[in-house]
Amino acid sequence: MQIEPLDPHSPAAMSLLAQSDAYMAALYPSESNHLEDPQALAQPRVRFIGVWLAEWLAGCAAVKVVDDAEGPYGEIKRVFVQPHFRGRGISKVLMEELESHLRAQGIGLARLETGVHQPEALKLYETLGYDRRAPFGSYAEDPLSVFMEKRLTAS
Repeated sequence: MQIEPLDPHSPAAMSLLAQSDAYMAALYPSESNHLEDPQALAQPRVRFIGVWLAEWLAGCAAVKVVDDAEGPYGEIKRVFVQPHFRGRGISKVLMEELESHLRAQGIGLARLETGVHQPEALKLYETLGYDRRAPFGSYAEDPLSVFMEKRLTAS
C-alpha cells in the first residue's frame, strides 16, 4: 500500500472520481451531493491523496483548509475506495494521513459532511473519534446529511 499526492486530472484519479460521483448519485439527489470537482481539488489549500495497491489506484481522499470566524479547520472531502478494495482499512489509512497533514500545519480541527445512506462511512468516522455537529461553513441543514468534526491532538 502506497500513499501519495494525486493529480485530480490524471486518468486514474478521474476514473476514481467518476466512480465516486456515480455512487453518490445513486444514493442522493443532486441537491444533497456536495462533491468537489477536479479543479477544486487542484487548489493550493487542498491536499488530494491516493492509495495505490501495486498499479491500481484503490482509493482517494482530500482535505481542504478553510479559515472562518472560529479559526482554521480542515474539511475532509472525497473519501472513496473502489468497492473491490473495501474492507482492507484503506479509508482509515487515508483519514489518518489527512489528519496527520492537518496536525503538521498546526490545524487542530477536522470537519466533514457525509450522508445518512452510508453506514460504513458513519461507523468509520465515529470509530476515528468524529462527533456529530450542526452544519458548518456554507452547508445548510439537510435531512440526508450528517455533519461531523474531530479535535486533533499533537502527534
